[in-house]
Amino acid sequence: MKRSMKLVTGAAVLTSAWLLFVAHPFPASAAPPTAQDVYLDKCSVCHGQDGAGNTAKGRKLKVKNVRSPEVQKLTDAEMIDIVAKGKGKDMDGFGKELGDDMVKQLVTYYRSLAKS
Repeated sequence: MKRSMKLVTGAAVLTSAWLLFVAHPFPASAAPPTAQDVYLDKCSVCHGQDGAGNTAKGRKLKVKNVRSPEVQKLTDAEMIDIVAKGKGKDMDGFGKELGDDMVKQLVTYYRSLAKS
């Protein structure tokens, strides 16, 4: 009797789990992050949401305003290199983590901040 109850209980649990899965399938994976999403997640802690570098950490590290003519005159290749490899002891490189395509998109996003 105990064994048949365990089987019935086990079957009920599996059936319930199956019905929950069918009724509520896992959501499709979220859309990949945009360059703005990545910037806000990885860069804005120092550079600020607007790129001015006016954050507590940005002021402490004396980060450059990415909207400034000094930064904007850098070539795309130079900016890509900085984002990918980092700069000095305070800026981490994100090339391995983000990949070449996202690094390039971040540079485009940096450029767009100067136009805001």
